[in-house]
Amino acid sequence: MKKNGEKNMITGKVFLVGAGPGDPQLLTVKAFELLKNAKVVVYDRLVSSDILKLIPEGAKKIYVGKRTGKHAVPQEKITELIVKLALEGEDVVRLKGGDPFIFGRGGEEAEALVEKGIKFEVVPGVTSAIAAPTYAGIPLTHRNYAASVAIVTGHRAENTENHIDWAKIASAVDTVVVLMGVESLEAIVAKLIEGGLDQKVPVAIIEQGTTKHQRVTISKLESIVKEAQAKKIQPPAVIVIGEVAKLGRKLLWFLET
Repeated sequence: MKKNGEKNMITGKVFLVGAGPGDPQLLTVKAFELLKNAKVVVYDRLVSSDILKLIPEGAKKIYVGKRTGKHAVPQEKITELIVKLALEGEDVVRLKGGDPFIFGRGGEEAEALVEKGIKFEVVPGVTSAIAAPTYAGIPLTHRNYAASVAIVTGHRAENTENHIDWAKIASAVDTVVVLMGVESLEAIVAKLIEGGLDQKVPVAIIEQGTTKHQRVTISKLESIVKEAQAKKIQPPAVIVIGEVAKLGRKLLWFLET
């Protein structure tokens, strides 16, 4: 029973939605339907312009994009924003590139929603960690080359306080996929070589995977940094380290226009 004068609080629902790797045709049906009927969309930098066009004209669109060293809105403020909107009764589509739970900080936002008693739903998206290599003709697993995969963030490559043990990862799995690693590529390569990884191991970098601007660079661990510098490789890009990377020369099926 509610006390006299106490108001019913009707909160909205938050949908943590993965926008996929860029190509709008790789959206899930559920994500497409949510976007077509959205009234409030809070979206990240890596959501493609083609996908943003699906949002109704009258909907409220709030950009909260982040990139290394340049945060339009800090993560704490983003979380506060979606909580505030939901508490005001708005149903919110929180739109993230790739999958919301793969380095998308969706877990942090979901925790905050639980703490505030706000209903939420997670709509998985196709992560670029899988889609970009696939569009470059690189199967992350292959009976002849790889039976295990690790997906790693490149943001911590130079972070000594919360570091990644690259040598341990490289020795534990056959294929290493690095997201957000272009700006730390030199440090990543140095740590892998220092950890004993063969300098001749193939490495592929896929820029803007699944889009018409996709560009694939395949080299070896010992030479990938110089090649990346020569080609002026820019994020967003996915790095694949392992024997499967060489298959990109043979199996590439998607050609940029």
